[in-house]
Amino acid sequence: SGSAAYNVGLSNRRARTVADALVAQGVNGGVISLDGKGETALARPTADGVREPLNRRATIGINFR
Repeated sequence: SGSAAYNVGLSNRRARTVADALVAQGVNGGVISLDGKGETALARPTADGVREPLNRRATIGINFR
């Protein structure tokens, strides 16, 4: 629940937390990209106000070139 803007911000904060943890473990921050989706890419669509743990996730992409 929450506004669309709030949910995108929350998604970005989750992604940033994971990225920071990876950098702390030695991953080069330059290979990490962040893209918060908010409610636009749900793992399991639900009605408004219904909590779904699968929708609270971070998907990590690391580009090795």
